[in-house]
Amino acid sequence: MIDKLKDIEKRYEALNEMLSDPAVISSPKELQRVSKEHSDLGPVVSKIREYTKALDDLAGAEDVMKSGDSDLKELAREEIDILRPVISALAEELKIMLLPKDKRDERNVIIEIRAGTGGDEAALFAADLFRMYSKYAERNGWKVEVLSSSPTGIGGMKEVIATISGKGVYSRLKYESGVHRVQRVPTTETSGRIHTSAATVAVLPEAEDVDLHIEEKDLRIDTFCASGPGGQGVNTTYSAVRIVHIPTGLIVQCQDERSQIKNKAKALKVLRSRLYDMEIERQNQEIAESRKSQVGSGDRSERIRTYNYPQTRISDHRIGLTLHKLPQFMEGELDEVIDSLTTHFQAEKLKALEHAK
Repeated sequence: MIDKLKDIEKRYEALNEMLSDPAVISSPKELQRVSKEHSDLGPVVSKIREYTKALDDLAGAEDVMKSGDSDLKELAREEIDILRPVISALAEELKIMLLPKDKRDERNVIIEIRAGTGGDEAALFAADLFRMYSKYAERNGWKVEVLSSSPTGIGGMKEVIATISGKGVYSRLKYESGVHRVQRVPTTETSGRIHTSAATVAVLPEAEDVDLHIEEKDLRIDTFCASGPGGQGVNTTYSAVRIVHIPTGLIVQCQDERSQIKNKAKALKVLRSRLYDMEIERQNQEIAESRKSQVGSGDRSERIRTYNYPQTRISDHRIGLTLHKLPQFMEGELDEVIDSLTTHFQAEKLKALEHAK
């Protein structure tokens, strides 16, 4: 491991020099690439230096233990007792930091939220979830753009599809896919009984043009008049677009914009990301058994979290985490749960890699 850490430090120093190289500076594309790699390695190198200093301090203390001065030996023994657990913890942190990066982590996402079992209450919960993620996006300086939505008359949403754009969006939201369950007394319930309903969340990394190529001949594109709120300009022109991907049978439609061209562009963006997600899922299934031990596959049939309003409780069932902070959570304060999920999944990946060796 030490040799690998030294190689990383050497690479970091080389990147430092490249950042002042006129040939790099004169090429915006190359400068961007070098700057990103330098920035990515910065926290790792800082941790490596902390680790190697602790190792040097331990070696120094062990040398003192070999001397004949009893007072110094006692001080050295105390320092060794302090340093050993610190070094062990730093080594574990470095192992996680050196895990292979998910190349999709820096991507924007398309988030799809759909009401599940529970009728109107499920639609209201789906709207609450969309508001929650929008609040979280706002806290992080991300941009939210609705691509398609199906509102209900009482403020709920049967379905909402949106893009969330910004730095590291997928890395923070990729473990949110699954079934979200809510337990609360609906506003329409006169007897005060607690109801259980659900909504599904799918978080797809936004596909780039280089990820896959969609043939025009594989698409059937229909236009129709939009329905729902929007006024005469929307409801009487053929601005809504439905796209069918013939080979897979996937259907995407968008009617939120007045322009047919804009609706088509939004629908193609969703279609591209769904096809990309299907391809990733297919690749994951091919790796089968070794992949099964790595948690966080994004199985959307999995019940991942319960929101209990009477107890102001959020419970994430994958990691056994329970917090009594539901009001804050619904206002977009998600970091405590997301950090715990990230740490857990990183540890699982580390176990899988060590098991494979």
